[in-house]
Amino acid sequence: MDRVRESLFAMLGATVEEARFLDLYAGTGAVGLEALSRGASHATFVESHLPAGRVIEANAGACGFSERVRILVVPAPRALARLRRECQRFDIVFLDPPYGSGEAGALLAWLAQWPAMLEEGGVIVCQHSRHEDPGENIGPFGRMRRARFGETILDFYQLGGREIGSSSMSGNF
Repeated sequence: MDRVRESLFAMLGATVEEARFLDLYAGTGAVGLEALSRGASHATFVESHLPAGRVIEANAGACGFSERVRILVVPAPRALARLRRECQRFDIVFLDPPYGSGEAGALLAWLAQWPAMLEEGGVIVCQHSRHEDPGENIGPFGRMRRARFGETILDFYQLGGREIGSSSMSGNF
């Protein structure tokens, strides 16, 4: 998983700097904390398991990021509904639901119904099993890149199906 995370941030490159990062199914918060360590301005962590939420809080504090995080300990669909009501917007949305749960496709479909959650030029990254395929196009989002690491796949989506290199991530894909 460390290799996948390193590759993820290598592919995102400079787009992480000053980004508002949403980490769905955050677990220990490793991905969102990595984003903060690479210059993201803020990270919102969504994790339904209370003990994991406490771990994220402790990890953020240990890294000196407490002022730049928000932790929602609720299921991802409820968190997205709350963030929508608050008109929150993100530059990068990362989701890593349990493999085989079918939640990747469902959450991407939900995000497709509210594309305003993603800032212009923003990206959605979906980590999933190679046995799942959320689709090439999800509403207004087009898959711009796919990277495979054994059983794990990272799919990168952008609004409008822009060609690689036409967004702020130019040169990273």
